[in-house]
Amino acid sequence: MRYGAIALAKTLTLTKNEILTGLNKPDEFILAIVVIDQDTTVVRYCRTPFERETDFKASSVTYDLDKLLAQSKEPA
Repeated sequence: MRYGAIALAKTLTLTKNEILTGLNKPDEFILAIVVIDQDTTVVRYCRTPFERETDFKASSVTYDLDKLLAQSKEPA
């Protein structure tokens, strides 16, 4: 799964289905974050990025991009 974000972005929005997949299949789910600047592209992988299920009424959730990047690692 891949998500792109421009360098100035502060948030990343994910769907409820993506979050549920990450929670239900943590060994199979990797959130790939691609941050694109004019001159550089940074790729980071985040395993088990979600702590709990979303509200049943929500169709998507917006996350703080810096916090997701802080718990991510460079691809091996």
